[in-house]
Amino acid sequence: MPRFAANLSMMFVEVSFMKRFAAAAAEGFSGVEFLFPYAFEPADLAAELERHNLTQSLFNLPPGDWEAGERGLAALPGREAEFRDSVDRALEYATTLNCGRVHAMAGLTPDGVSREDMHATYVDNLRFAARRLAVHDIQLLVEPINTRDMPGYFLNHQCEGHAIVEAVGEPNVALQMDFYHTQIMEGDVWMTYRRHRNDVGHIQIAGVPERHEPDTGELNYPWLFQQLDADGYSGWVGCEYHPRTSTVPGLDWFRAQNICDRGG
Repeated sequence: MPRFAANLSMMFVEVSFMKRFAAAAAEGFSGVEFLFPYAFEPADLAAELERHNLTQSLFNLPPGDWEAGERGLAALPGREAEFRDSVDRALEYATTLNCGRVHAMAGLTPDGVSREDMHATYVDNLRFAARRLAVHDIQLLVEPINTRDMPGYFLNHQCEGHAIVEAVGEPNVALQMDFYHTQIMEGDVWMTYRRHRNDVGHIQIAGVPERHEPDTGELNYPWLFQQLDADGYSGWVGCEYHPRTSTVPGLDWFRAQNICDRGG
């Protein structure tokens, strides 16, 4: 069975954020991820991870002004200094939380800025970040995101993500492949994974089309989990979905995976 990480930005929202670590552990999760940790002290988050024997699998670099609609800085010309500061900020958290991978959001395409300029900025910024993170053995991830949920986002397709990883050319840069985004943008999820698997450092899941539990909709997740096992995928699978109602009643899919893994 893959190693599943509960996304605490979307799951267990029935309780306050700092109580979600305990809630995830109580349901059998061994790892957690979330969007951003910066509203909390690193030591306080680390204490929750240790208290509940959880691994921090992933979080994002600061994205700019999220409340104002910004969705990352890495590909934005003119924001290079801010991006580099965000790398240092994320590094403070990653080292304290013993988190082995962080995601740098590319950002939305500004009016009047060419894709060529954004691509050059993205590659340069990612190369800088990768080298800073490599000193601490931390992997840097890039994620294609679908145009329905995030119109205007710079990176949308797996082949584009693969090309960025190749252009950056640093060994600790990899793809964050969300099967939900992949299905919406291109389909053929398993073969798309197979084509890019050498670059995949983290997987995320959600039901398609409504981003609920991975137990309904267009994707056959039990089959995909079996394929990941057979293919030798050893990374984390982040559960980045919005529960249909409250979190715990919707975890039958996860409990079934645990039973299958035990041979029950």
